[in-house]
Amino acid sequence: MLQATSLSKKYGSQWALHNLNLSIPAGEVYSLLGANGAGKSTTLKLFLNFIQPDEGKAEVNQIDVAAAPEKARRQIAYIPEQVSLYPYLNAWENFRFFTRLAGLKYTKTEAETWLIKAGFPDDQIYKVASAFSKGMRQKVAIAIMLAREAPCFLLDEPMSGLDPKSSHDLGALIMQLAEEGKSVLMATHDLYRAKDCAHHIGIMKAGVLEKEIQSSAISHTELNELYMSIMNKN
Repeated sequence: MLQATSLSKKYGSQWALHNLNLSIPAGEVYSLLGANGAGKSTTLKLFLNFIQPDEGKAEVNQIDVAAAPEKARRQIAYIPEQVSLYPYLNAWENFRFFTRLAGLKYTKTEAETWLIKAGFPDDQIYKVASAFSKGMRQKVAIAIMLAREAPCFLLDEPMSGLDPKSSHDLGALIMQLAEEGKSVLMATHDLYRAKDCAHHIGIMKAGVLEKEIQSSAISHTELNELYMSIMNKN
C-alpha cells in the first residue's frame, strides 16, 4: 500500500504540494493527472525520499518513508521519465548491471525471460543500447523494475514519447501488475491511458489534489471535460 497523509512540500513561500491525502491499496492503479508544476513529480519524489516533506508523511506498506528511507525504498520499484542505460552495453548486460546493484542475481535465461515479459524484442536483447529507441530503453527499465518483485511501483510519465503500440503495451502491463497485487502510482499527462489503466484518477493543480474520481464512473470525453474545467479554473 502507498499512503500519503497531509503530505506537503514547500519551496520558499510556494507550496509545491499541499495537504495531499491518498491511499493506494494492493491491486490498484492510481493515476495522477496535471500540468507541469502541478505536484505530480513532487509526490513521487516524496515517496522515494528524494526530498523531505515539510508537513505530513508518505508511507510505503506502513513504513514512514522519511523515518526509514532505505527500508521503504526496498518496497518500491521506480521508473523515471528519462531512462538512462549504458550505451555500449546490450540489454542483457544493462539488466545484469542494474539488478546486481539491487543485490539480485539472475541467470542469462532468467534475464531474457524478464526482458521478454516487459515486451522487449527477443531478437534485440544482445544489441547495444545506443541503437535503442526510447520505447526499447523503457522496456529494459521495466524489466529491471519487474525483476525487483517489489510490492509497490512508482511511474513518472511512463508513456512519454512512446509510439501508440508501445503505450498500449505498457498500459496492459501496468494493469497486469495490479492483477498481481501490486500498488501502482503513475504520474502522467496522458488522459486516455490514465482512464484505461487506472482504478482511480486524481487531478492536480498548483500542488493541490483538486478532484479524485473512480475511472469506471467517467467516460474519456467526460474526463477530458473535467480536466479542462479544472485547468481553466482561476
